[in-house]
Amino acid sequence: MGSEPAPDAPVVVLSTTPDPETAAAIARDLVGRGLAACVNLLPGVRSIYRWEGAVEEAQEVLLVIKTRHGRLAELEVELLALHPYDVPEFVALDPAHVEARYLEWLRAGTTTP
Repeated sequence: MGSEPAPDAPVVVLSTTPDPETAAAIARDLVGRGLAACVNLLPGVRSIYRWEGAVEEAQEVLLVIKTRHGRLAELEVELLALHPYDVPEFVALDPAHVEARYLEWLRAGTTTP
């Protein structure tokens, strides 16, 4: 098994939401609390998924959340508390490379305000 990422290592979290208003409210909360440096809202996501034994389809807004590993656990707790879905998506991805100035900005944006 690999070692744990450093607390300052960047991480990108994906989560879908049901509508633009919910997406914006969650994004503002996460950035306002310093849990994310930036959240991109991508409207018009068409999701096809299995739910309770049936194939479902929905229009959603995808959140692309930029944070660092040191804030990931807190971010997950907050997102799950705010999210209206019974089973919210929370997928964390480790980027292979992040430009140095952007990484510095991301780290500054995810310190406790």
